[in-house]
Amino acid sequence: MKVIERLNQAEKPLFTFELLPPPKGADITKLYDSIGKLIEFNPAYVNITYHQQEEVFKKRPDGLLEKQIVRKRPGTVAISAAIKYKYGVDVVPHIICGGFTKEETENALIDLNFLGIKNLLVLRGDPPKNQRYFTPETGGHQYAIDLLKQIVNLNEGRYLDETIQNSSATDFCVGVAGYPEKHIEAPNMKTDLQHLKEKVDAGADYVVTQMFFDNQKYFDFVENCRNIGIEVPIIPGMKPITTLSDVKLLPKVFSIDIPEDLSCELDKCKTNEDAWQVGIEWSVKQSKQLVEFGVPSLHYYTIGRADNIREIAKNIF
Repeated sequence: MKVIERLNQAEKPLFTFELLPPPKGADITKLYDSIGKLIEFNPAYVNITYHQQEEVFKKRPDGLLEKQIVRKRPGTVAISAAIKYKYGVDVVPHIICGGFTKEETENALIDLNFLGIKNLLVLRGDPPKNQRYFTPETGGHQYAIDLLKQIVNLNEGRYLDETIQNSSATDFCVGVAGYPEKHIEAPNMKTDLQHLKEKVDAGADYVVTQMFFDNQKYFDFVENCRNIGIEVPIIPGMKPITTLSDVKLLPKVFSIDIPEDLSCELDKCKTNEDAWQVGIEWSVKQSKQLVEFGVPSLHYYTIGRADNIREIAKNIF
């Protein structure tokens, strides 16, 4: 079932979560273990993240450096299919601009369509760790909206090869990202919201937000979206604090605020285990308030760990 159909039919907030594919060379057992800890809460769907390839420089025997392309995690097509057919749950693979040409993207979308996977989350993607700015692949997309438009074209039966006749239209449901505290590269919130509206106007079915720890940021974001005509469902995305370093790392990496009340509680923590428990308690509090607000769904970023999400889900679902 499409995500938008589930959202429209739901009588209470849905439970969903996002998983990180296993590292290259690892099997899928750890991923299954994470799903197994959460499947009892009847997730409406499971997101599968993707990160683009990275360039590394390795020293050759002659002392010179040689650039090599490294993919640290496998792609999402096979993993999405494995999860879908093992658990009978809908999956939402992330489709990104970085590292792919338009043709490679089209081929991946065709494979997903053949497998009966009808939901996608479309993102530009972050630049590789060794690059400061995002640079598209030659023949690829610079912005998420361009990738979105390619998918919309496929949904209308228009492929890159315009000579194809009697082509079959795909039927993808597409989500996009929203940023309650502004995308890190956006000059201001107004501009960021306008870019989001352009994606919705281009065919996005729903929005899922970047993580946030202050619910008022989400409430204001939804109001601002509605004020400029964004009417699609806006799903809050959340990540519990897991370590003492999160209080410094998350604001730096994601350009988000840690509320004073939360940072004060973390200052009292002596160990990562203490911070882990504070993270669970804060997320439970957040989740309950969001349910009262009437959110369509609660989406959790596991970052490869499910035990804390399980504890949160016990209190909410």
